[in-house]
Amino acid sequence: MSEALEAIADRFHPRERITEIRALGSGNVNETFLVTHEGTYKGGQNGAFVMQRLNTNVFERPDLVMRNLVALGDHVQRRLAVPPPELRGRRWEVPRVVPCRQQFLWVEHNGQFWRSISYIGAATTTDVIRGREHAREVGYGLGMFHSLISDLPANNLADTLENFHVTPTYLDRYDQVVSMQPPDPGDALLNQACGFIETRRLGIDILESALARGELQHRPIHGDPKINNVMIDESTGQAVGLIDLDTVKPGLIHYDIGDCLRSCCNPAGEEADNPEDAHFDLSLCEAILAGYLSVARGFLSDWDLHYLPDCIRLIPLELGLRFLTDHLEGDVYFHTDDPGHNLRRAAVQFQLTKSIEAQLPAIRSLVDDLTKPEAGHP
Repeated sequence: MSEALEAIADRFHPRERITEIRALGSGNVNETFLVTHEGTYKGGQNGAFVMQRLNTNVFERPDLVMRNLVALGDHVQRRLAVPPPELRGRRWEVPRVVPCRQQFLWVEHNGQFWRSISYIGAATTTDVIRGREHAREVGYGLGMFHSLISDLPANNLADTLENFHVTPTYLDRYDQVVSMQPPDPGDALLNQACGFIETRRLGIDILESALARGELQHRPIHGDPKINNVMIDESTGQAVGLIDLDTVKPGLIHYDIGDCLRSCCNPAGEEADNPEDAHFDLSLCEAILAGYLSVARGFLSDWDLHYLPDCIRLIPLELGLRFLTDHLEGDVYFHTDDPGHNLRRAAVQFQLTKSIEAQLPAIRSLVDDLTKPEAGHP
């Protein structure tokens, strides 16, 4: 344990009772540590808590991030006072803010912003889907998360990442970049990627247009529901909570659903060496949606269901567009290993988009089958 980390941890729990501080996870935004200790921290549990240094370059208003975490945690705790029937025989936990010993909710030290949250024990995350049952639990986890916050007014949350997942905004940025620095006509992969975007401009505002018409509405969303943000119980294999809640904000739940499926249903992964290996696994999609709808069907409108296939296609297209734009700008946002890394990433997402487009009739049929009244809970 370094002296600096001990000093920060002491603001949340007496350092003489802290037994270990170690790095936790492999996130590329915040620095995260697990603090194990003796005794009970103020208002919390025995054993351990998570301590993080927030990246204020990404989250420029960390105070608003903390306000969202408190609002979310308080709301879910009230909901869990009378657990929904879908949680019968299961546990569900939501990370709660651990207050400082001096009544504050965070620590500002040497220009850095530190906070602590409760630790979900006896549960782990993975980077790869292990099969249909695991996929169903990932879907269930996102569905339970959405269900528990479905009655939290969206205006109770701050928009901490403005225009995040608003696909037309990313297209506008791409157009600005291309107008200032046109692609090299001799770069075949780059021109192929740019051509891919050109042929898909007309449908890129489908969700935002539906929002403007009142067909969809903003709700609280997770913002980053990748597979490795779903905690799975080590003994039962059941989903027990979602972590990394800094991106919680008002938005369209379709962003969450599309991003979850994008990250889970491409066995090749977004870092595939060969973009042609990327494909959309319809069987995993079915399992995830079955798990999701087993919990979330009750609060989804007919319009929500209507646009599910569209979000499945749109989110990988959006991520590919973001990778492509970052490549053109000189790799200023995403971490890269070499100058062509973001371009290859874009190619993977575009190949995944093509795979989804080829299966759209089957995806629409799948959604229809899973949402029929007589289908019940899968």
